[in-house]
Amino acid sequence: MTTSFFCFYRIMVNPTSFNSRDSCQQAVESQLQTYARFGVDLGLERIELVLANLGNPHHRVPIIHVAGSNGKGSVCAYLSAVLTAAGYRTGRYTSPHLINWTERICIDDQPISWADLQTNLAAVEEAVSSADPIPTQFEIFTAAAWHYFAAQQVDIAVVEVGLGGRLDATNVCDRPLATVIVSISRDHWQRLGNTLAKIAREKAGILKLGVAAIAGPLPPDAAAVVTTRAAQLSAPLHWVTPATTVPDHSIPGAALTALHYSGIAYPQMLLGDHQRVNSACAITTIQVLRQQGWKISDKSIQQGMASVRWPGRLQLSQWQGQALLIDGAHNPDAAKSLRRYVDSTYPNQAITWLMGMLTTKDHTEVLQALLRPADRLHLVPVPGHLSAEPKDLSAIAHQVCPALAHCQTHLDLAAALPVAIQTQPTVLCGSLYLIGHFYERYAAEQAI
Repeated sequence: MTTSFFCFYRIMVNPTSFNSRDSCQQAVESQLQTYARFGVDLGLERIELVLANLGNPHHRVPIIHVAGSNGKGSVCAYLSAVLTAAGYRTGRYTSPHLINWTERICIDDQPISWADLQTNLAAVEEAVSSADPIPTQFEIFTAAAWHYFAAQQVDIAVVEVGLGGRLDATNVCDRPLATVIVSISRDHWQRLGNTLAKIAREKAGILKLGVAAIAGPLPPDAAAVVTTRAAQLSAPLHWVTPATTVPDHSIPGAALTALHYSGIAYPQMLLGDHQRVNSACAITTIQVLRQQGWKISDKSIQQGMASVRWPGRLQLSQWQGQALLIDGAHNPDAAKSLRRYVDSTYPNQAITWLMGMLTTKDHTEVLQALLRPADRLHLVPVPGHLSAEPKDLSAIAHQVCPALAHCQTHLDLAAALPVAIQTQPTVLCGSLYLIGHFYERYAAEQAI
């Protein structure tokens, strides 16, 4: 649990060297790159046209649809693990990926092969009519996921919203089995709205007529919007409270602690107090499925919870023999969760932060949530993406926490790691893309 990520990731994602690029992989990346120039353009018209030309494969796949500012990926991981443990052939569609595109589309926790991904993307491209608007990269990839799941005849798919909800390319199913809104915070506000109520309206766009909705604890303004929308749609709304800790830690397989929710005790395999909410959202969703006739025993829930993995989120690892805590925290709420975990794990200790952030993120609020007097901060660019300038982040850091013991910018992660790792505890965070770069660059070097 604490140091086996690199070994696990080699098995899960790619059994060959991370540096190898076979022809299928190159072809897929080339295909997808041609659509990258269209950027993010929320809307359903383009993907609905493509899916119609494909024969509407999404109509043949029962789904659970999961939205949220934070935690939705963890909930998808919980749900797919439990459903697989229950014997169902389970698809999972998530984004973004850490190292490569195949991670996004899985069946029973096994990523799609490059060959299958190439085949399904080719089918989608053939379905794009020259008379129709050109789809975005995310829309092309989402359509490929639907096509693959339908062809593979999955029993059920767990589908994560990409951005927002109402106009997200995943929001094309009129009758999902259930919808989930894990959390709502001020993230992607440039596209979703500058208030929690506006963001909540976008996320509540996944709710459907008469379909059960599951919601984690939300801020009052957001909760009011979700409640109103659910009532308008006659969608039964299940509010989730956090799971409780089992005092005796007696559950078999519990690596760190055990949790209890709705009469079920299960091991907590993902770190952080926020997993009390995420796991409870998953179990409540499973209970909704049970009411619909799905056969999922308490034992399957416990087995699934014991087997769940969700890399890059509060991941304890090592680099060159030194401990390294890795987390993709990139918005204020995620940063607060990370800080709570750090405070509980390393009480009264100064923290060394190794960070990079995208330009679109709320730099000030994230740094305010993380930094404390006597902490040390190392700043790097996020390669391959619209990265905030480290020197700009340094200026903000000095404003929000003038008593930093040290603040240094670096040209890249390779230059920063040997320096930052010398003062413990060390935390790498700020962007999932930065975490992915770390894994891709250094995973093959680990002898773990």
